[in-house]
Amino acid sequence: MSRTAVSGAEHPIVSGFHPDPTICRVGEDYYLAHSSFEYFPGAPIFHSRDLVHWKQIGNILDRRGQFLRADGRPSGGIYGSTLRHHEDRFYFATTNVGDADSGQTIVTAEDPAGPWSDPIFIPQAVGIDPDICWDDDGELLLTWTGSVAGTELRGMLQGRVDLKTGEFIGEPYQVWQGTGRLDFPEAPHLYKIGEYWYLMLAEGGTERGHSVTIARAERPEGPYESCPANPVFTHRSRPGLVVQNTGHADLVQTASGEWAAVYLAVRPSGFTPCYHVLGRETFLAGVDWVDGWPVFDEHRYDFTPDETSFEDDFTADAPHPRWVSPASEPDAIAAPDTDGGLRLRVPGDGSPGLLCTRVEDLRWEAEAEFTGSGRFEVRIDDRHRYGLAFEDGTVRAQARIGGVSADLGSVSLTAGSVVLRIAAVDCEAETMTAYGPDDIVLALVVGDDVTELARLDGRYLSTEVAAGFTGRVLGVGAAGESSRLRRFRYTATASAPTA
Repeated sequence: MSRTAVSGAEHPIVSGFHPDPTICRVGEDYYLAHSSFEYFPGAPIFHSRDLVHWKQIGNILDRRGQFLRADGRPSGGIYGSTLRHHEDRFYFATTNVGDADSGQTIVTAEDPAGPWSDPIFIPQAVGIDPDICWDDDGELLLTWTGSVAGTELRGMLQGRVDLKTGEFIGEPYQVWQGTGRLDFPEAPHLYKIGEYWYLMLAEGGTERGHSVTIARAERPEGPYESCPANPVFTHRSRPGLVVQNTGHADLVQTASGEWAAVYLAVRPSGFTPCYHVLGRETFLAGVDWVDGWPVFDEHRYDFTPDETSFEDDFTADAPHPRWVSPASEPDAIAAPDTDGGLRLRVPGDGSPGLLCTRVEDLRWEAEAEFTGSGRFEVRIDDRHRYGLAFEDGTVRAQARIGGVSADLGSVSLTAGSVVLRIAAVDCEAETMTAYGPDDIVLALVVGDDVTELARLDGRYLSTEVAAGFTGRVLGVGAAGESSRLRRFRYTATASAPTA
């Protein structure tokens, strides 16, 4: 698909399920990381030289000692985070909500591509969305949303941390609690800019009311003065805009001395209430400082989107970092085959047993070629998925929506290998109220012949139906004792209108 210039106000810089962006700059280089929830390896990290074109360089949490699986439930795992660089070292602070006893987690690295250190746990800091910043004396300030273990302290909290022990230096304390006009103040980021300390929050929830608010103080402890223009950025009550749910921003000063912000948002479509299927994506805005306060300019950046299409024959020495697994490990599911491709197996750990890659486009087509047996699906979670299974010489189309599962059609084959195809295409709705974001087509490809086994309403694989914090992924897995994945191809196709 040819790609033309787009407005940064309507198109993400990192598309698909890449929420809760956090950014830092080192010289001319920018680094961007995201939450990843139940998927492992966790916390994908990207590099850029211009803020608009990004390449994934790894996953920060690539060992189970850094990211305990716990129950692996959907939308559990790794939540909002902060990525920073301080005195020649990178720091990444996050929350694993499946590991409640560890509190907040900090890992460090000399190279952002890894390896990252074993974790430093701060068990007294209970809650989510940790931020890290260094005060004028060089002490690390942790700011988070939650509570302090063993105390009655609640809300937006801050304290100085000894990274050698993971313990607080002195007692934590409350800081600015938000505007008081919006629910769910969270996702704090603290900055020293000029003579002020600025505390920026997300408020209003991560749905349509999502907003960015900010306050400033002469000391990191406060007292804080709320910006008179709060919220400083939001798309709430503007349903005509292509992009919704804007919030959870992080500021960065550019190499030229200007300012920018990354933030999450979604691209819903279909008939009201509209549906978003790719999860929360990462967008970019310019920032100006007016009278000591940030003013967001979401129209500053125009760019040609990065290419998202790819093909993988799995012959590289290591898997591309795009490949992750929900509630399991890729190594437990797939191993290199001596004849090329991957041997797939059921891991036996109670997980879905899938090797997954994020869907990054509104319209796309993907193919998985199997020998012996295999399964291929598009999913939000284990209760919301459409797919194809090849086993015992038969290809079956299957769907699960909530507690209802169905076989939708089948084809018997004599060949020992197949190409299974899933595509997101324009909706063919019979009525306006049936108009969704897309239709999902499940098909079998034999040579030049394509057999469509099912065409399904894409609304049921949306966040508005499935709930949660993730987006669609494509997963491959075993369907028998001899499942072999020979190749995988993902192709972005013509973009659909989103308004």
